[in-house]
Amino acid sequence: MSQSPDQINRRDVVAEVTDALMRYEAALTGNDVDTLDELFWTSEHTVRYGATEMLYGHDEIRAFRQSRDPANLDRRIRRLAITTFGEDFATASIEFERDSENGVSIGRQSQCWVRFDVGWRVVSAHVSALPKN
Repeated sequence: MSQSPDQINRRDVVAEVTDALMRYEAALTGNDVDTLDELFWTSEHTVRYGATEMLYGHDEIRAFRQSRDPANLDRRIRRLAITTFGEDFATASIEFERDSENGVSIGRQSQCWVRFDVGWRVVSAHVSALPKN
């Protein structure tokens, strides 16, 4: 499938994905597990790689979210790059910082979003932190 340039980063689609991503961000930092579960595709094919975990399928992701320590979830987005392709697929890359015992830590997050009948859902995600200097 080829994308014509006018189908990449259409303003209306970028706005929709940005709204979904900001909803995700609020749920993440507020430990709103129900909304986080809603925003991930309910499928065995959903994948989330985290700083210490490799999760396959919505059930594993949900179990991780429910058992995770809700402390220190606040973070600040330093940079956000969203790229949409047509009306139904997007990538989001976030660079964020979080306060830690040793100062500020830098992390990154990549997500693939797909529009389904129920709305935009994360189908794949990866979160990692830069090593401390």
